[in-house]
Amino acid sequence: MRRIRDSQPDRPVSLPAVGTLVNEPAFAELVREHGRARVVEAIRAQIAAERDDGADGSARYAAVAARLQAGVTPKLRRVINASGVVLHTNLGRAPLSKSAIDALSVAAGYSNLELDLETGKRGERSSLAAGLLTALFGCEAASVVNNNAAAVLLALTALCKGKEVIVSRGQLVEIGGAFRMPDVMRLSGARMVEVGTTNRTRAADYEDAITSRTAALLRVHTSNFRVTGFTESATLGQLAEVAKRHGVLLIDDLGSGATEAIGDEPTVAESLQHCDVVTFSGDKLLGGPQAGIVLGHSEAITKMSRHPLARAVRVDKLTLAALEATLSQRLTGHADDIPIERMLHAPVEDVRRRAAMWSVKLAERGVETRLVESSSAVGGGSLPEHALPTVLLAVIGPASRLVAALRRGAPPVIARVENDQCCVDPRTVLKGEDETLIDVVEVAAASIRR
Repeated sequence: MRRIRDSQPDRPVSLPAVGTLVNEPAFAELVREHGRARVVEAIRAQIAAERDDGADGSARYAAVAARLQAGVTPKLRRVINASGVVLHTNLGRAPLSKSAIDALSVAAGYSNLELDLETGKRGERSSLAAGLLTALFGCEAASVVNNNAAAVLLALTALCKGKEVIVSRGQLVEIGGAFRMPDVMRLSGARMVEVGTTNRTRAADYEDAITSRTAALLRVHTSNFRVTGFTESATLGQLAEVAKRHGVLLIDDLGSGATEAIGDEPTVAESLQHCDVVTFSGDKLLGGPQAGIVLGHSEAITKMSRHPLARAVRVDKLTLAALEATLSQRLTGHADDIPIERMLHAPVEDVRRRAAMWSVKLAERGVETRLVESSSAVGGGSLPEHALPTVLLAVIGPASRLVAALRRGAPPVIARVENDQCCVDPRTVLKGEDETLIDVVEVAAASIRR
């Protein structure tokens, strides 16, 4: 009986060796620009891709060049925030003012970061912002670290390590990145004592929990959520009376740090009336760079500044330069030049005029839009129930595809979907970005029509 041979499978495409390719004249320019090791790595990755895809290698050079370029293209890119979230954590929270941006160029070179120009002796970097902070907020002393979580950690470690800190169960918050207040407490070496319930904690609950080992009462402002309904919480004034009677500290983690009354957000000034130590973020309602601001009584702030952990969480020169400029603007009455101040206080009529202007210009380019009454959010874990009235520009078309096309624009525009419409919010678009945004919207709308 005749045997039928199985058909032979297709043979794999023969691919050249990486060592052979890297020495070809076509790749010489890439080697000069990126170095031999990186080119070899890119070629190896491309050969592996061709093997998997069965490609013929006709676009090999272009693909290798693209891989190399992608590796050195900056990942941090400018975007236009048209989402309507003023303090958008994913977009870097508060945008800096022009004065703060200009100050970065001073810090980028040599500066008197830790040099007293009067005496010629070594200076303290913290003094660059401390005087402005004490003048602005009227407190005894001030310090700056790299973020508010670090400020709370330093306060608890320097002032409460090995002792008890009393906090309400309703204030055991979790901030971005799954970082929880109990975690901060544990890292500090302080022992957390929970009092009250999730929705009701009275001053008496704190007082009943105080022992000879108690170092402080801690108030954590629930800035990124609200508990409503059957609730009760001790005021800072009540906590201050308890702390004073028993000779313990009162520490307030304000989080957002409102410099003036807005919504139901507690202000820094109100907190300083009662507390020994107050901490908050520099890149939220203050409108500056990421930093942890520490204000309070001289004895407590000095002890924190001298603790070894202070060096590990100290702030860098670029942050100090931007923070100093931001504080100066507030202190000299030029807060209106800080972007988030304009965004938070822009009248809805101004927002409407801006949206209408965009609509007219886009109509001239064949892009159909409509105006929509809505609201913006403060964001950044601040004022979760405080809505800012706004007027959105809705771009007519498939919402999800338009949002994606805008996000891939040059520069990317971050929009949002509301009621199945792709919407851009003028409230959070910086001054001077209007024409660029209109161009990106036009290109995105055209790409959807194709």
